[in-house]
Amino acid sequence: MGKILASILLILGFIVRPVLAQDIEVEGYFMQDSAKLGERVAYVLKAKYRPGTNIIFPDSSYNFEPFVLLEKKSFISSTTDDVTLDSAVYYVSNFSLDPVVRLSLPIYEVFRYDSLEHKPLEAQLALKLTIDPLPENLAFKDNNVYQPIPTEFNVFVLVIVLVVLLVVAAVVLFFFGKKLKRMWQNWLEKRKYKRFLSRWEKAELAFASQPDMDHADELLGLWKTYMEHLNEQPFREWTTTEISEFLDNKDIIKDFRAIESIIYAGQSGKDISENCQNLRDVCAMAFQKKITEPDESK
Repeated sequence: MGKILASILLILGFIVRPVLAQDIEVEGYFMQDSAKLGERVAYVLKAKYRPGTNIIFPDSSYNFEPFVLLEKKSFISSTTDDVTLDSAVYYVSNFSLDPVVRLSLPIYEVFRYDSLEHKPLEAQLALKLTIDPLPENLAFKDNNVYQPIPTEFNVFVLVIVLVVLLVVAAVVLFFFGKKLKRMWQNWLEKRKYKRFLSRWEKAELAFASQPDMDHADELLGLWKTYMEHLNEQPFREWTTTEISEFLDNKDIIKDFRAIESIIYAGQSGKDISENCQNLRDVCAMAFQKKITEPDESK
């Protein structure tokens, strides 16, 4: 008799439970119709039921394929007119290449020894393509306008170039440093010599047109200053005899006497251009000796 009663109660339980389950309304939908591959999408799941019903929403242990669960947000239950509303938002991403994917998350009604699954209608989400499909016939557009392409400054290449330049410069200085230094010094000497010639010609022309003490003193001062630079000797402090002995040129005394007679004796200069030319030739010889003597010594 007890077994028969237990069987009747079990059958009644299976009949009554679906009837009671019909009081639960489940709704699930996406917040948007389409989404890009991997885009974050919100899926809303709602359940309406009578108080006293025990329900459970899916958690992260549920299989969301083809979606991937990113986050779940639950909300506090609200009861109005003897009807309780529970809701949750599931943020998912789709990584399927199917044009349309579907999702229907269940809600579980829990009994003492069993549970019942309630599923809403499937919610559809279309895949939004980011690249438009290529047409069958491609249409090319003529464009001969120059389009500038922005380029980024490559610091790594700059460092390599600078290192290579430094290495090359070091090698050149090691093997050709003395020669390059001498070439540079000769170039400077040639510039000084040109400036000397320019000033000498002006001073000589002024002295020839007006052979007085001031012009004669300016001419000899210019000559001694330049010769002092070329020979690194105190020409401006030496006498004419000391200059002649240093240069080993006795004829230069005659040229100096001709010009100094104007300075100290107040005599007028006659045929002084030859004396000026001789002094100029002495400077030219000293200049050539300075820029060529080191090379000849090798």
